[in-house]
Amino acid sequence: MQEKFRPNIYQFTNIVSNAARLLQASRILGIPPIVTEQYPKGLGPTVAELGAEGLTAHVKTKFTMMTEEVEKELSALGNPKQAILCGIETQACIACTTFDLLEKGMEVHIVADAVSSRSQTDRLFALSRLRQSGAFLTTTEAVLLQLVQDAKHPKFREIQKLLAHPSPDTDLLAFASSL
Repeated sequence: MQEKFRPNIYQFTNIVSNAARLLQASRILGIPPIVTEQYPKGLGPTVAELGAEGLTAHVKTKFTMMTEEVEKELSALGNPKQAILCGIETQACIACTTFDLLEKGMEVHIVADAVSSRSQTDRLFALSRLRQSGAFLTTTEAVLLQLVQDAKHPKFREIQKLLAHPSPDTDLLAFASSL
């Protein structure tokens, strides 16, 4: 979610807003986020409103985020069995990363209202293909609630604050009718 993409990505502001809430939740819950940037020299830095300051962004030119550095970070984290993905572009970076993670046997959750593409067509067909390939499609609010599971969770109140306002509409209703 880099500066040069801002004017071209469908629903960019709303996608970043949802991803920012996911990043906040990961910090609250102690879930280590991994951030990558696609050729930042040409595409600019990660947008400030994502709230990724203080995180190391792994630079890449591949569409997948599964670079050698990210592989090492996952290994240091004990090779997690699940991944939650958000970002851009759905038909490129999200798709390639998903396929690589699925090949490693990971359970992949794609946050459909926190991913996008330059065109809604590419976004929706990529989501359909990813679902058919075994990834789970979910939403920002569903992820936040599933991460805490119970109102008795010690961090529930903090997560609840992230749910105070509904996720902005990212125009997925047309896609929902094809499920």
